[in-house]
Amino acid sequence: MITELKPEEGIAGKFVKTAFDENGVLSKIEFTNDETFNFAFDVVDALAEKTPDKTALIYVSRDKEEKKFTFKEIKECSNMAANYYKSLGIKKGDRVLLVLKRHYQFWFTILALHKIGAVAIPATNILKVEDYRYRIEAANVKAVVCTADDKIPDAMAAIDPDDKVIKVIVNGEREHFHPFDKDILSFSKEFARPTGEDTVYAHDTMIIMFTSGTTKHPKMVAHNHLYALGHYITARYWHNVKTDGIHFTVSDTGWGKALWGKLYGQWLCETCIFVYDFDVFSADNIMKLVEQYKITTFCAPPTLYRILVKMDLSKYDLSALTYCTTAGEALNPEVFYKFKEMTGFTIFEGFGQTETTLAIGNLKNTTPRPGSMGKASPLYDVHIMRPDGTLADVDETGEIVIKIADGEPYGLFSTYNNDEKMTKEVKHDGYYHMGDTAYMDKDGYFWFVGRVDDIIKVAGYRVGPFEIENEIMKIPYVLECAVTAIPDGTRGQAIKATIVLTEGTVGDDNLKKELKRYFKENMASYKRPRVIEFVDEMPKTISGKVRRVEIKEKDWK
Repeated sequence: MITELKPEEGIAGKFVKTAFDENGVLSKIEFTNDETFNFAFDVVDALAEKTPDKTALIYVSRDKEEKKFTFKEIKECSNMAANYYKSLGIKKGDRVLLVLKRHYQFWFTILALHKIGAVAIPATNILKVEDYRYRIEAANVKAVVCTADDKIPDAMAAIDPDDKVIKVIVNGEREHFHPFDKDILSFSKEFARPTGEDTVYAHDTMIIMFTSGTTKHPKMVAHNHLYALGHYITARYWHNVKTDGIHFTVSDTGWGKALWGKLYGQWLCETCIFVYDFDVFSADNIMKLVEQYKITTFCAPPTLYRILVKMDLSKYDLSALTYCTTAGEALNPEVFYKFKEMTGFTIFEGFGQTETTLAIGNLKNTTPRPGSMGKASPLYDVHIMRPDGTLADVDETGEIVIKIADGEPYGLFSTYNNDEKMTKEVKHDGYYHMGDTAYMDKDGYFWFVGRVDDIIKVAGYRVGPFEIENEIMKIPYVLECAVTAIPDGTRGQAIKATIVLTEGTVGDDNLKKELKRYFKENMASYKRPRVIEFVDEMPKTISGKVRRVEIKEKDWK
């Protein structure tokens, strides 16, 4: 028996209706009043009117300095930022690259861009110069807003010495960069919703996220403004956030996971977001903050849980904590059991992509099965498909697909920007093809098997072999190379480089050390191969393509 559709409570009720089964599990969701939906105006600003003094964001710097922002302050600061960016010439449709780590200015900026109708392009601070150059050129970026940390301004200046790109710096000052923190103070706290030709519509592009592929540069995943609504389930029925709670998702703002856990769904649910702007990862620091700030709901990648179960968690007061979730890669059943044994908490796993919101998950009021991703979200019509395009039977492995023949669900990406061919390769014949393989049991639980392609997941990061191989092939004595995943007890997977050297080059330990020095200097940390193997020749197909699958099979035995 399914209840009738009713509006959700609070601000979300204007846009979201839900129904439930006899066990109180979400079974259906619909959206309303969404033609011109804009998260910044319709949610954040509405909350500033409804509960102006409610804490929206708790920010803790790397030095443990605290700042708190109410919804009223978030509204005012995002309005000031919107006026500021407009004064710099940023307008509707312009692309703006954001490299802001976990700085609180990220929230002011992304909301300001939503209000203007500009397109936000988040990026992590651990990329290299060439990574940023590719993003700026491929996305036709008009402006960059970046941290003063980690030599990011040096990278931006090197890419754009002629100042063709508007450059804004946060938490510092530098020649040829506009100082955000200083300049914003002179702008109005009022910003009217654009009208006429500047009207921002729900189907306009809001966000572009870069994601990796196996044989190409990172893809540009474009989402419209309805993407924010698609994350309502993520926060309310997976993270299980409460209006009087504090939610902490461990993620840098340059990764899609930040949009899952540090913005849209959480504020749709009117909860407080907790942010720790650390530079050096420390599980001990994170757990101390969970205790100190009385975090109620917590989401982290499996990598962190693998570390936590090897720690003495009894020394932390977790009495305020009520719910734990994970995503990014498959959670090992032994970690699930050990964490529950140590803390009493069940870890509710979820699954999705940069291209989606939560597609499969263990939602509120369900019973997780360790090792399973959970059941399909009511937002998505999820199936398992055979290679021939027919739907698989129960317990039969195939590709995970989402039916789109009757319309595309909110939260599913619009297109791969500037790549209609690639878009059609994954959206065709009435389905979106996720590129991951799994099987579904008789009760509707999905069990992850692996990638259709060769994407590597390292500690929650998605890495494409092609971009790493391109860098390795720049080394003069490398004749051929193949990058694959190998098992790693902590990170889930690590990266291996299999290399064929040029004639006369000796592949010894000294050369491996030299290669690792090169990787450190030229690759983001999560892209660096941890294992190097020299071989005389690569396994190849008849057509001459490297058979990465054969390398992987040997390493995963």
